[in-house]
Amino acid sequence: MWTLLVRSCSRLPAGVRGRAHRLTALGTEDGTVEAPATGRQFPCTDVMRSIRQIILNCKAELVALKKCEPGFHPRLAFLQAGDGDISEVKKMAKEVGLHVVQVHLPEGTATEEVVNEIIKLNEDPKIHGLVLPHSLVSEVTVSMVNPEKDIDGITDVNLGRLVRGNLSECFVPPTASAVMELLEQADLLSLGRKVLIIGEGGSLEAALQKLVQMEGLVAVSCQWQSTNVMELVNQTDVVVVTSPAPEGHKDDWLRDNTTIIVYDLPAFSSSPSYQGFQHNEPGPSHNGIGLLTGALRIKNTVESSTRWLKQQQHKRWNLLPLKLHPISPVPSDIEISRAQTPKPVGILAKEIGLHPTEIEAYGRNKAKVKLSVLDRLKGQEEGKYVLVAGITPTPLGEGKSTVTIGLVQALGAHLDVNAFACVRQPSQGPTFGVKGGAAGGGYSQVIPMEEFNLHLTGDIHAITAANNLLAAAIDARMLHEATQSDQALYNRLVPTVNRERHFSAIQLARLARLGIQEKDPHALTPGEIAKFVRLDIDPSTVTWQRVVDTNDRFLRKITIGKSNTEKGFIREAQFDIAVASEIMAILALTDSLADMRNRLGKIVVANDRKGQPVTAEDLGVSGALAVLMKDAIKPTLMQTLEGTPVFVHAGPFANIAHGNSSVLADKLALKLVGKEGFVVTEAGFGADIGMEKFFNIKCRASGLQPDVVVLVATIRALKMHGGGPSVTAGKPLSKEYTEENLKLVADGCCNLQKQIQIAQLFGIPVVVAVNVFKTDSEAEIDLVCNIAKGSGAYDAVPCNHWAAGGRGAVQLAEAVRKAADQKSSFRYLYDLKMPIVEKIRTIAQEVYGAEDIELSPQAQSKVDLYVSQGFGELPICMAKTHLSLSHQSERKGVPSGFILPIRDVRASIGAGFIYPLVGTMSTMPGLPTRPCFYDIDLDPDTEQVQGLF
Repeated sequence: MWTLLVRSCSRLPAGVRGRAHRLTALGTEDGTVEAPATGRQFPCTDVMRSIRQIILNCKAELVALKKCEPGFHPRLAFLQAGDGDISEVKKMAKEVGLHVVQVHLPEGTATEEVVNEIIKLNEDPKIHGLVLPHSLVSEVTVSMVNPEKDIDGITDVNLGRLVRGNLSECFVPPTASAVMELLEQADLLSLGRKVLIIGEGGSLEAALQKLVQMEGLVAVSCQWQSTNVMELVNQTDVVVVTSPAPEGHKDDWLRDNTTIIVYDLPAFSSSPSYQGFQHNEPGPSHNGIGLLTGALRIKNTVESSTRWLKQQQHKRWNLLPLKLHPISPVPSDIEISRAQTPKPVGILAKEIGLHPTEIEAYGRNKAKVKLSVLDRLKGQEEGKYVLVAGITPTPLGEGKSTVTIGLVQALGAHLDVNAFACVRQPSQGPTFGVKGGAAGGGYSQVIPMEEFNLHLTGDIHAITAANNLLAAAIDARMLHEATQSDQALYNRLVPTVNRERHFSAIQLARLARLGIQEKDPHALTPGEIAKFVRLDIDPSTVTWQRVVDTNDRFLRKITIGKSNTEKGFIREAQFDIAVASEIMAILALTDSLADMRNRLGKIVVANDRKGQPVTAEDLGVSGALAVLMKDAIKPTLMQTLEGTPVFVHAGPFANIAHGNSSVLADKLALKLVGKEGFVVTEAGFGADIGMEKFFNIKCRASGLQPDVVVLVATIRALKMHGGGPSVTAGKPLSKEYTEENLKLVADGCCNLQKQIQIAQLFGIPVVVAVNVFKTDSEAEIDLVCNIAKGSGAYDAVPCNHWAAGGRGAVQLAEAVRKAADQKSSFRYLYDLKMPIVEKIRTIAQEVYGAEDIELSPQAQSKVDLYVSQGFGELPICMAKTHLSLSHQSERKGVPSGFILPIRDVRASIGAGFIYPLVGTMSTMPGLPTRPCFYDIDLDPDTEQVQGLF
């Protein structure tokens, strides 16, 4: 505690008595000074008046803050080793309206444990001030304190800001502020006065020296070991002592009329030279915190709270775009990517309004973003929501990803609009198979593209681990149930440990679902035990498969359990590619960690022999799945070639799942861009698949409504739909695609017109983006734009983003901005209460143009089963080819009069949709004769990846 203590000169040691004009020290708590010879008390009116004014000012400021944010309750945290009395600070804080939190650690606590507690307090958004006692201060612990919560001003960041004179962004150490308060009250802040600071030369001395200099005084610092201490004292008017003198140090260093300010008086009690200065009862030390220091700490905490609230208010990003220098001919994607140096991800995060504690860096170029940002920005208005879809593509793809990135580069780097791209994470299968990466291309791509396409932050590996843990749990449970009695199963499922037996939380939840109220493992009846331990899975109904993120056709059908240890428990199974896992679809649709945990528990893996669904929760594995996925749920922050932000998150298989990036990435981005900003996200495949699923599945899950649809078309694809020759990946295009042919383009625009109509079914304005290739003629481009606008598109523009970057998509960006201001009337295609078959029929007729649907007996029986199990009101996720509006990939243009065959119907209950299978649909791609990996290698000297696109 800080108070003013004036000692009678008669009590000063010999050699000092008569020399000191005044001794100003910091030690008692009751706001008085004592003349020890008489015991008479004198009120320290100036100091107490200052403390009182600080408290009143803080109270008024906090009241004003709470009027604006009624639910705002800032906290000041004290991390303490052992017991410490901070009752006086609590009294002041209570009057101000500030909550005080004490975190007690045992004396001698290891530094690692102290650091862990600091990290917890750093990450707690309710904590706005953090105090470390002197006993816990070290280079390691101080470096871990969040500078924005460092109300003691001990971190290098705050000291650096102070030294630079940036007082509006730093926290001045309360101890140093208290000294300055005493100097001011003693009328010692006169220009030209000399102040000597004697101590250890640490942060306190540095802060004091700067503050003294800022008042126009001359400040000099030295340590006790300095040989010229006496000389310096004789040259100064005020001496500030911040640490005890070494034993044996003489006390003849004082001169007449010297003003001495002693910091932390009790620390001097062991020094023989200062025995006369020792206060017999200085009051509780409170870890050396004086009343004035406590008041100033409260002041800094209120200031921290004010700054934090201001940071929550949206403001235009301070984004510094990266310059592009496009060259022609356009180099390979990898050459373009390596020619650009990305901003460090920490700088990018700061530019877009993320706090340092809200990101977890994975190297220099990418970082996970914590979901706590959503809580911090919950009151923030959201930006415009743009979906990029496409016409029915050729096998080569038509550039939805490049349009997505080019559009965001145009908005953010050229039109100075807050803009975020949200894209899917690519699978390793296509990367090493046929298609290649998914980072965009040319001068519109995510960088570094090697990191984007290879591993990223490990989300797909986490999904693979979780998926296969569940698969292992299914087969293990079936084996154990088949080979053990009820009692033996029970003894192993609920074992006795240290003579005690308890149900786990997941097991208690299962008991509740079974209607068993008993919680004592010893009290269950034999019937209840049998009911509890037997899932009784029907092996023929197991739908959960193992996954691997590699195109491996020989895993499409396998036999498992052939080892003798499995006791003849053999069944047929298969592997899917990892992105086809329902866990990936769950990751893309969840909106919180709790929701993900709930969805994982709902995964239906099989039916029991009575036809009832068996879930991951029944298997007791759902909690473990959530643990494996706890980091994967955080979107990954990267950037475009022009330094605009990108969220890369989730990558659900676009055939059997909805094929869109995550709800969480979109929600985070919409908050970060603010009311005037734009979030651009991409749907998989053509508008008939990716866009329809985006609206009917993803928008239902998120509650978000898009403002604009950007429909990507290429002259190449339109010519194919107009009757051009087939297009095959890896083979040169025929001359019809490289030479002007207006008739083929005009005939193929029927597919573009149909896709525009599909978007209009949902009431959203459409902007057509013609992705220009160098072989396209101006006449062909103009023809497409005119037909598109005549068919109901709000606008249609050519885009040259692949060759020119964001500059080549400025016209598209301006069209999107105007379209986003149009009134929309978003609506879903069907009501969830419609029967499953009717929902399928509605999609087939309204979107694909089919005459009707035809369910196989197997599909109809599955529909009946799902309805009986209570899953009839889920949305529909159609699994069909993306190469045609129909189920037959060779039928181009706008097929009509066809009957859509539904050969099977399956369910992803955790993800929350029913998916009918149209025709043959493989969930495990195979490698071609010449996969991409033939070109991929590693330079052992530079460690650079070679041959990747």
